[in-house]
Amino acid sequence: MDVLAVAREVLRDEARAVSDAASRLNGDFPAAVHAIAGCAGRLVVSGMGKANFVAQKISATFASTGTPSHFVHPGDALHGDLGRITREDVLLALSHSGETEEMLSLLGPVKEMGAKVLAMTASKASSLGRAADLTLEMGRWEEAGTGLAPTTSTTVMMALGDALAMAVLKVRGFTEEDFAAFHPAGSLGRKLRRVKTVMRTGNMLPVVQRTTPLSQVIATMTATPGRPGAAVVVTKAGKLSGIFTDGDLRRLSEEGELHLERPVHACMGRHPKTVRPNQHVTAAAEVLRAHHVDQVVVVDEENRPVGLLDVQDLLTLRFL
Repeated sequence: MDVLAVAREVLRDEARAVSDAASRLNGDFPAAVHAIAGCAGRLVVSGMGKANFVAQKISATFASTGTPSHFVHPGDALHGDLGRITREDVLLALSHSGETEEMLSLLGPVKEMGAKVLAMTASKASSLGRAADLTLEMGRWEEAGTGLAPTTSTTVMMALGDALAMAVLKVRGFTEEDFAAFHPAGSLGRKLRRVKTVMRTGNMLPVVQRTTPLSQVIATMTATPGRPGAAVVVTKAGKLSGIFTDGDLRRLSEEGELHLERPVHACMGRHPKTVRPNQHVTAAAEVLRAHHVDQVVVVDEENRPVGLLDVQDLLTLRFL
């Protein structure tokens, strides 16, 4: 048996079906997009058998791109989980045949409560297609391979669900920044994360005046939660003047110049590296890397310190 020939045939069959689904898009598709985008509740996605797994993936795609969504199994819905659907919701019902008994049984109660029903099925002439408010036609194809297990139908369902989600995303004006907010642990989330979301602020930001003696500066650094290893030095007006770090403390000690009564301005770093709160953390990490420093001060437009980024924090968050 030429397994490569089998695999190529399956892929070509499924590709043809997806292409055919694209050509079938009509006025119901944009209407469905706007129904979902304007939904006051949630998009509820439901499917039976293999379609149930596709429904879960479609729901997850919507949820990750800014559309509140959850999956409901049609069988469970008929045995108590119907309470997870409200009149403000939109139900997206998946069935290749359009004759799935559990799905058809679900439509009556859902429509009675006033929720809008969208169908994703082979034909608008099916029972599901006729009962739905809007129908996305997949086309009726033989399943690729053996013709028995769901293959082509689930592929088209998945692709049509992606098309629907991406179209809704466009209508909602969902941006990369929005996507990052829903994926803080992902690579894109880290790439687009802002400095203000990870900087040390409040009691974790050690700030001292220019005239503060070194003894008090060291005490402030030691007492600050998280032990950032630096103190930000400001003028009487609260503007950034410099920075005093653990490295400065070691240098003074090695040089025999550690006089604890000295004001910090006499031995501080006078040109600390700075970033703004709305800059990307990746940019701040590059500042640390390029200048071989362990801390960078976060300042506002008036050069007032509002936060501190420490190398240890960025290492923990895998920005370095």
